[in-house]
Amino acid sequence: MSLPPDDEPPEHRRYHQHLRALEAVVEAEEADLLAAVLRDEDRGMAEAAVNHHLGRRAAELLTGPGFPVWTATTATVVGDRDFLARRLREWTLLRAVALDEPWTDEELLAASDWFQRTAVTARFVTSPAALGLLAEHGRTRRVRNAASGRI
Repeated sequence: MSLPPDDEPPEHRRYHQHLRALEAVVEAEEADLLAAVLRDEDRGMAEAAVNHHLGRRAAELLTGPGFPVWTATTATVVGDRDFLARRLREWTLLRAVALDEPWTDEELLAASDWFQRTAVTARFVTSPAALGLLAEHGRTRRVRNAASGRI
């Protein structure tokens, strides 16, 4: 990751510092670092950095055995931050669909645009039921078309 220019606002510099630290963190220290980032004075910037990290880590762990423990630990750190908590729930739903674990039509259809787009473009999601549901009832034309193309 490149460094931001010297004339960047301080919150942009901190954002990049947080991302570098989160990329390098060892698993045993991840929760503490996430909590430290979330204590940053710029709540929006901190949540953006944590969300970036969640996306990277969740994608790495998604179909592996460590995902449930990681998600539970991370959910505790995220606490009541609505966007981050929802994103973790949606990663968990994505895992359920990918691993053919239980999920409901209501969960898929109530999920965010991000979730629906990810579900129809992710190579690890092969569920004919999920793709069929999103092809017919996905929130956007883009989702419906992508799901139809994958069936």
